[in-house]
Amino acid sequence: MKNLLQCLILFLLLFSSCKTETKTGSIEKWKQEIRETEQDFANMAKEKGIHDAFLHYAAKDAVLKRRELIIGKEAIDKHLEKSISKNLSWSPDFVDVSSSGDLGYTYGKYVYKYNDSIGNALEDKGIFHTVWKRQTDGSWKFVWD
Repeated sequence: MKNLLQCLILFLLLFSSCKTETKTGSIEKWKQEIRETEQDFANMAKEKGIHDAFLHYAAKDAVLKRRELIIGKEAIDKHLEKSISKNLSWSPDFVDVSSSGDLGYTYGKYVYKYNDSIGNALEDKGIFHTVWKRQTDGSWKFVWD
């Protein structure tokens, strides 16, 4: 009888530890963290410039997709080193996160205003897509933009 009771307790412990259901509250909390990080990122780009903001929010192994792939934070630094523009704005229209809370993504519209080589004011509008990864310290950094 004692063995049966021990087996039952062990079974219940194992069974309860296999629960994979994620609470909706956690997912909503993580989505809000990503939305706030995206907004802080956009605000920093306006206040301190594109270069500083992208370096601050990039993970070490981040990738930018521009006309080519720019792979890694050092390459991003070099690619953006001449960019002092503060005329980039964006806001996510959609945010989602994995059920484990370690990866998420956003997409939405951006507007980039600049002057061409003869001083004409131009505007580039488009859609952005960013993949976010939770770091070991709990912060979110982008791994794809």
